[in-house]
Amino acid sequence: MIDEDRIWMHLDALAKPRRSLGRLETIAVRLAQTQGRIAPRTRPREIVLFAGDHGCVADGVSAWPSSVTGLMVSAILNGSATSNALAATNDCALRLVDVGVAAPRPAEAPAFFRDARIADGTASLAHGAAMEVTQFDAAWKVGEEEADRAADMGAVVLLAGEMGIGNTTPAAALTALLTGISPVDAVGSGAGADANTVTIKQRIVARAVERARALPGDAPRAAIASVAGYEIAAMAGFYAQGARRGATLLLDGYVATAAALIAERLAPGTVQSMIAGHRSAEPGHAASLAHLGLEAILDWGMRLGEGSGALVALPLLDAAAALLGDVARLDAIGAVRND
Repeated sequence: MIDEDRIWMHLDALAKPRRSLGRLETIAVRLAQTQGRIAPRTRPREIVLFAGDHGCVADGVSAWPSSVTGLMVSAILNGSATSNALAATNDCALRLVDVGVAAPRPAEAPAFFRDARIADGTASLAHGAAMEVTQFDAAWKVGEEEADRAADMGAVVLLAGEMGIGNTTPAAALTALLTGISPVDAVGSGAGADANTVTIKQRIVARAVERARALPGDAPRAAIASVAGYEIAAMAGFYAQGARRGATLLLDGYVATAAALIAERLAPGTVQSMIAGHRSAEPGHAASLAHLGLEAILDWGMRLGEGSGALVALPLLDAAAALLGDVARLDAIGAVRND
């Protein structure tokens, strides 16, 4: 990683008052560090959306039925979802990967779709392990393959998003398991759950985390797999391999950050490539970001998923890269401070 002081010296030498761009300069420093160069790039870039269903939805953790996952996958394939709109306006290639959706496969799908389905959703973590370690490893491998494909095509900034009704439940369980916060504090309303649903969700997460913590301490993957989701495991593999390939990883919200926690636990050092796009409205997200040592660019109360928060933050990475790479130095324009 490039020395932070060297980046600040470069910024302070530019044709502007010292530290006059505030938070943008902090973002610029982090961006340069993730790529190990004073003049980082933000293009080409790609967002990969991973989709999967969750058995715990049948146990009352969500305001929406699992069938909505398939409907939203169809909307993404049709180019009419929020992620499509935000990716297009930010000149960001979009790819959709099905790792565990129970809905029928599309008869004809666009080129940006990959069918990598491992199973028709996870088992319910309310009653036992959500998946076996072999299934977790298969999903992780799909994520690695996607990171390699994007890097081979030249992408220097990678974003991951998810689509999976009920996935804030495994995200909360993973956050509690990997950060040590209370399962109750890790649970929020997700996609609009009412107070009764949140209570059910808290109870299910607490029991799932208790079971996971009871597993042997030398088997972290088994504990993680027991409360994860296919799309979350795939995002974790995507992050770990993206970091190995030297890409900047721009994180989305709560579910994506749960995947980042997994990546850092199983592939230590991955966090050095990460930038947090936003802090979501989910109460556990602040704890997961703090555990990773990341400060979110935006704090706008967003909680959609689909990589939407990361896509909204993406133009600020462009601005940071432009500042580092395109602004003249004071000495180049002949300016000399009086002091």
